[in-house]
Amino acid sequence: MALDIDLSGRVAVVTGGTRGVGAGVVRALLAAKAEVVACARRPPERPVTAADGRTAAYEPVDVRDPDAVAACFDRVRARHGRLDILVNNAGGTPYRLLDDSSPQQAARVVELNLVAPLTVSLAARAVMARQPAGGSIIMIGSVSGTRPSPGSAAYGAAKAGLENLARTMAVEWAPHIRVNTLVVGMVRTELSHLHYGDEAGIAAVGRTVPLGRLATPDEIGELCAFLAGDRCAYVSGASLAVHGGGERPAFLEAAGQPPGAPDPSPFPSSAAGTAATADPEGSDDR
Repeated sequence: MALDIDLSGRVAVVTGGTRGVGAGVVRALLAAKAEVVACARRPPERPVTAADGRTAAYEPVDVRDPDAVAACFDRVRARHGRLDILVNNAGGTPYRLLDDSSPQQAARVVELNLVAPLTVSLAARAVMARQPAGGSIIMIGSVSGTRPSPGSAAYGAAKAGLENLARTMAVEWAPHIRVNTLVVGMVRTELSHLHYGDEAGIAAVGRTVPLGRLATPDEIGELCAFLAGDRCAYVSGASLAVHGGGERPAFLEAAGQPPGAPDPSPFPSSAAGTAATADPEGSDDR
């Protein structure tokens, strides 16, 4: 059975859709023949385009401003007449240890990565709920919400909350609106050098992933297109880990075990935690 994804006739909004992971999501949805609106605070340096030349529309919006978000979705509805897919991708955080953070800085990180997706989802629901076919909402989560995240504590806490929020939305907004989360690991974007250094540093970080590399934005985008399509009509409230196998446990390195060696511990789940790394989403708001 062919698994071609056809989103013809559907309208999608991608927040933070002008670069990084967001641009990868936009390209994948365009490739699946959806009409796509990329929302961000700043316009893209160049239009986000699919291989066939189709281009995403751009809407300026600060996702932290509820009035601006509502106005943006009003414009989308007026121009396209419908909204079928929302990808909440905008987010991010600077590296900052807790001792160097103020409560105000932490609150802004939580606002961007948890409160803003809720605000945007509510605006999307106001459109989707009027449609017989409902819609699909996809949260771009993070492995930072599933393990300790030194240097990005507020971000990790917000992403953990985002996954729970998505599960609750999936229950409250069923059966017409499906809500799912991609729990994303490290992705190579145009901002990767800010987190991992030069090519050698990026390659070294990639080797800590079981699959041996960072993900690409287009790989994340293709999964969004799949989740938004009819093949996933019975998938809601789910969290899909997209992290290349996760992180190799730090205790294996300390024990001198090379990659791929058998785990010497009879209780690996109780062993030392993994080393923390930032996971750039490459969004407009990082």
